[in-house]
Amino acid sequence: MEYKDYYRILGVDKNASEKDIRRAYRKLARQYHPDVNPGDPKAEERFKEINEAYEVLSDPEKRAKYDRLGSSWQQWQGAGRDPRDFDWSQWAAGFGTQGAGPGVHYEFYGEPFGQGGFGAFSDLFNFLFGGSPTGEATRRRVRFDEGSRRRTTPLTGQDIEQPVEITLEEAFHGTQRILEKDGRRLEIRIPPGVKTGSRVRISGEGAPGLGGTAGDLYLRVTVLPHEHFRREGSDLYVDVPVDLYTAVLGGEVQVPTLDGSVMLRIPPETQGGRTFRLRGKGMPHLRHPSERGDLLAKVQIQIPLNLSARERELFEELARLRRRRPSVRQRMGK
Repeated sequence: MEYKDYYRILGVDKNASEKDIRRAYRKLARQYHPDVNPGDPKAEERFKEINEAYEVLSDPEKRAKYDRLGSSWQQWQGAGRDPRDFDWSQWAAGFGTQGAGPGVHYEFYGEPFGQGGFGAFSDLFNFLFGGSPTGEATRRRVRFDEGSRRRTTPLTGQDIEQPVEITLEEAFHGTQRILEKDGRRLEIRIPPGVKTGSRVRISGEGAPGLGGTAGDLYLRVTVLPHEHFRREGSDLYVDVPVDLYTAVLGGEVQVPTLDGSVMLRIPPETQGGRTFRLRGKGMPHLRHPSERGDLLAKVQIQIPLNLSARERELFEELARLRRRRPSVRQRMGK
């Protein structure tokens, strides 16, 4: 079985933060996505490696176990030992860090895990974590040496996580993703109100157990940044351009929301940077989608450009009037 350096695959340091890992993954995933590189097997293989590396390094528990394996692997190589003799048994998924006990060895048989899908993962991942989001689970055969006692305790299958990116509009309305598993199409609904870090559970679709029930499949959601809206919890923030005349004299401006535009009343003499709260125009609450957060619209005053000679004269006249106007201190006799 081949050891894979997930940090090298993503091009990050071993002390990289979750944010650094996520940023590196997004960049590489866009670069090597099969839709961007149709018919390129090298790009497809690279895309699989990137997804596998992110699946491990973005999960604190998986990353911790992988780091422990990496340290052990480096010590083994540093001692000049043959990599083919490395003891993998203690790292097998579902058997704990102490392995399966004396006299037990592991062999793999059948087709590679997840063969044919973009989410297919390597033997290393299957062995460490017990499964992949998109393929058939690797079957593990346990061989017992003579005199050893057969393990009879059933083991529940490993839970599997699959990262998925959605747009803010999809998070607002709800959406679905289709995965291929064991020749079946899984239509998975992602409910309105999900945010980055939300997990959508599909019961019994994880890795099969060893005499026990199958694990669960989780879609771990990342909501992509939006061009106009910024999200904080269930509230949305948006900048609203307001022309100088409306800001001075008052009027109405159109404010975009995720379910259509609304009109906002701007009072006279509105200053740039003022924020208006539009209640109930934000994101749905995940557990109560009929309830919504607010939309906070921040005024951005637009200065007119390309003034005509007459317009410039009028602005100059207005400036003169303002300069001749008594100041507040003068009007108060100070």
